[in-house]
Parts: sequence; C-alpha cells; structure tokens
Amino acid sequence: MSPVDLTVILGPMKSGKSLELVSLLSPLQYTDARHRVFQSARHVRDAGVMSRSGAALATVKTTSLATALDEELDVVGIDEVHMFALADMEVVRLLLARGTRVVAAGIDLDHRGELFAPVRALLELGPASVTYRRAVCDRCRGFSAVYTQVLEHGEPFLRELAPSTALPDDGTYTYEARCRACVALPRPLAVPR
Repeated sequence: MSPVDLTVILGPMKSGKSLELVSLLSPLQYTDARHRVFQSARHVRDAGVMSRSGAALATVKTTSLATALDEELDVVGIDEVHMFALADMEVVRLLLARGTRVVAAGIDLDHRGELFAPVRALLELGPASVTYRRAVCDRCRGFSAVYTQVLEHGEPFLRELAPSTALPDDGTYTYEARCRACVALPRPLAVPR
C-alpha cells in the first residue's frame, strides 16, 4: 500500500468494519505519523471507534471533516463515513491531493437498500483498496448479511425518507444485519430486465 492512498471499508452493521479500522490505524500510535481519527458527532452510541470485540480508537467527534484540513496530518481515519455530508467527501479529495492517506469505514447502504450519497462520492474518488465486509444475519443466522435493517419499535422501518438519510444512532432506532432474503425494504429493489 502506498503512503498516500484512500482505503475504504464498507458493509452492514456488525460486519467488523470498526475492528478493521482499529487494526489498520492503531499501530500509528507507535510511529511518528501525524494522525487523527474523525467520527460524526451524530454518532452518539460510543465515545470513539469501538468494535464489538472490544478494540477501540480515540476519535475527534465533529460535524464536518473540514477540521481535518486545519492540521498537517499524514493519516486521517474516518469512522461512520455515511453519517457525514456529501460536501465532506470534497474534504477527503483535498486531503488526498495534499498527500494525506485516508482510511474510511462505514455502512454502504441506506434504509432503502441504496448507496449513501457520501459513500458513492467516496468510491468515485478511486480508492486504492475497497474491503467489503459481510455480517451474520440477525434473523436466519447465515453469514450473508449485506443490509442494515432499521427497526422502529421492533418492526422494519419502511417509511420513505429522502435518499441517503442517515438515521440517528442515539437509541431512537435499532439496527440488525440482514441478508437479501430476510431484509424488508420500503420498496422492492428494481430488477434489471
């Protein structure tokens, strides 16, 4: 892996994205690399990057990635990238242009089963590496979950919201990893003819 690149880690809830982010970035604390990990202030479940296995990274909570441009950083980590604004992906482009390595992790598909706009924009930046993680389906227990099912009062959240709406991670909703057979989407996915 070259020192200046974009690494993207995607998948549904409970797929090990945070563990992979911790694995890639935690060794930096023993180097001279200037680094910082940013997490959306909208993510209130944890104080930092926390994997379900207990691995952790300290983060800077922020409403905008623009704060990453205020420092001379060698590496920028981004957790919950889908919770950031589309404009923040321009910040990622600027970081890459100035020679900063960026490692970003997040959920790829929204509650409708479509790519979050920030994730699509991130992929359009031409990452050097994209890792896609699957999870165990919380319903059938198969290791094939690619969706994050949003639940409201224990039932699938099927209301239509604007595309790319990242729902709050504050306990209002619960989330489950679901496979293609077990997910309930607001509308069926379009099947190409």
